[in-house]
Amino acid sequence: MNDALRVALRDTGHTIESLAEHVGVDPKTVSRWLLEDRIPHARHRLTAADTLRKNVSDIWPDISRRRALVWFRPWQEIEREATTLRSYQPLVVPGLLQTEAYARAVLAGGGLIPRSEVERLVAHRMSRQVILQHEEPPRLTAVLDESVLRRPVGGPAVMREQLLALAEAAGQPHTRVYVVPSTVGEYAGLNGPFVLATAADHRIAGYLDNQLQGQVVSEQADIAAILTVWENVRGETLSHWQSVELIREVAESWN
Repeated sequence: MNDALRVALRDTGHTIESLAEHVGVDPKTVSRWLLEDRIPHARHRLTAADTLRKNVSDIWPDISRRRALVWFRPWQEIEREATTLRSYQPLVVPGLLQTEAYARAVLAGGGLIPRSEVERLVAHRMSRQVILQHEEPPRLTAVLDESVLRRPVGGPAVMREQLLALAEAAGQPHTRVYVVPSTVGEYAGLNGPFVLATAADHRIAGYLDNQLQGQVVSEQADIAAILTVWENVRGETLSHWQSVELIREVAESWN
């Protein structure tokens, strides 16, 4: 049960029905917020909090953390505290740089995830990107395989928007994007995606993704192995500005 919501209802004299009327939803929906601790859409959270004379954070604290999948929370904590992030993706744009439409297309691909769950995961992915808007954001270096730019995820309009957003992000002083061109044959990155996060105390953690769930690694030998792969991958890329030029060129091809 969401005890904060229950107390706010009691203190203001509101009922499930009266709150539902103010917010413009079915009473069953408010019941789910209360009894199942479901998290409402942003506009409903704001209206409900105003109606109950509370701040949104008083009723739904740390929303992005609660939305995270349980197995992802350890990495999300590391990601939040990182001063440097190094990300390699051979298949899709890194999550921290995805547009909402692109993220939705990736998560909905194959039709294996229910629509409501897709929307929850999209909201969580978008909320993670706030770290790049901090006054002192982490230094993000992203390496993508050129095939990422050319795979029609979500269709031409989604791809064009995504690649233009990627090029714009690459123009920020704390972000660098590199592309491994399709002319490169076999290289170490083909074995799978990974992220390396460096903390303020210089400790490094790694994140490996797969079809079931991600794995956080911190053993010295594992980190050393991933760092070796990173150096191999970076050695195969175009320069930053060559990469941005290619991204913009491919973006226009999606017209």
